[in-house]
Amino acid sequence: MKEYLPRQADVRLNEALLSAGAVLIEGPKWCGKTRTAMEHAKSVLFMQDPDNRSGYLQAANTKPSLLLKGETPRLIDEWQVAPILWDAVRHEVDMRGEEGQFILTGSAVPVLDEMLTHSGTGRISRIKMRPMSLYESLESNGEVRLSQLFSSPASLEAISALKLEDLATIIARGGWPSAVTAKAGNPEKRALDYVDSIVNIDISRVDGVEKNPDKVYALLKSLARNISTEASYETLRKDMEGGESESVSLPTISSYYNALQRIFVVEDLIAWNPSIRSKTPLRTSPKRHFTDPSIAAAALGINDVQLLQDFNTFGLLFESLCIRDLRVYIETLGGRVFHYRDKTGLECDAVVVLRDGRWGAVEIKLGAYEFERAAANLSKLQDRIDKDKMNPPSFLMILTGSEFGFTRQDGIHVVPLGCLRD
Repeated sequence: MKEYLPRQADVRLNEALLSAGAVLIEGPKWCGKTRTAMEHAKSVLFMQDPDNRSGYLQAANTKPSLLLKGETPRLIDEWQVAPILWDAVRHEVDMRGEEGQFILTGSAVPVLDEMLTHSGTGRISRIKMRPMSLYESLESNGEVRLSQLFSSPASLEAISALKLEDLATIIARGGWPSAVTAKAGNPEKRALDYVDSIVNIDISRVDGVEKNPDKVYALLKSLARNISTEASYETLRKDMEGGESESVSLPTISSYYNALQRIFVVEDLIAWNPSIRSKTPLRTSPKRHFTDPSIAAAALGINDVQLLQDFNTFGLLFESLCIRDLRVYIETLGGRVFHYRDKTGLECDAVVVLRDGRWGAVEIKLGAYEFERAAANLSKLQDRIDKDKMNPPSFLMILTGSEFGFTRQDGIHVVPLGCLRD
């Protein structure tokens, strides 16, 4: 077994095991859920073990509590193979009355809600895992901590070892643990296989409804072309029909998109709704993102070399890479990521918000030539917030693919993605 690279989810899993009887780890397949869970479990039940699967299913159908016996925390991997295990775990947690009893992981194809008689609220905590951030893959040196930006206004200095060529490779490869730790081979092969699996297997498994692979692929390509934008279903439909797909209806797109959400392939970035000083209406449309930018690159059929020849696409996928990492880092701190846009056209790529109301605004720019425009946007957003009703921003940041990190004279931090951590 390969050496384990610690994950940000380790911290959240430890905390959840101390406060809940069971923990469900959700997220896309191949992102490392099972391996992380094994690092914390004292006993393991692999429901997909081909030597024992039929016996496990018989036990689940007759007396599921038999499968729950073992040293705790007990990991039940691919629990959705026998959905009755969800209720069995919930009941066993009630009976034992102790925390940290079970860890549940799945293939990121969640079971249908109607197959469960109880949501597990109050008994089963949920945490989400994503593909590896750059700090987890040891490609960010972690010189800038997001947590410190919230608590300290001090200026910063940092240097990233990552060049544009490295970032292009990282985007095409993705944060899939098996790709990150691979010693040789085609770096984007894992993402290509992932897209093939989505198109031909996973999206139909999620609800048992067969879907047209050509239309699924066309939707993935359209989402990739519109990544980091607020593209509507109608925009996606027109884009699909202008490409290789036959006519497709809006209900079909909605159905397919919902299925992609349920298997954690796409993850919208929802709009922030702060109190602002003016009466300018806020835009509420979400931005389209994949759970990992490598999915977009694979759907478009482009590799790292081609990204370096198309800086428009490179910039959009770099933004999505930054959103992935910001989500990983801020969720470790108990916060969330949003985007901001109002009807005047003022926008901010990311707003990171903690539960206590502290927030920071982030503009994402691949190169230094865009810094002045980014700084102007951040300053306008700061002025537009109603500080009588909300905290002022803890920080303003330009998150970049460039080499040097520093604090500008206007107080705005320039932070290379290759220096950021939680």
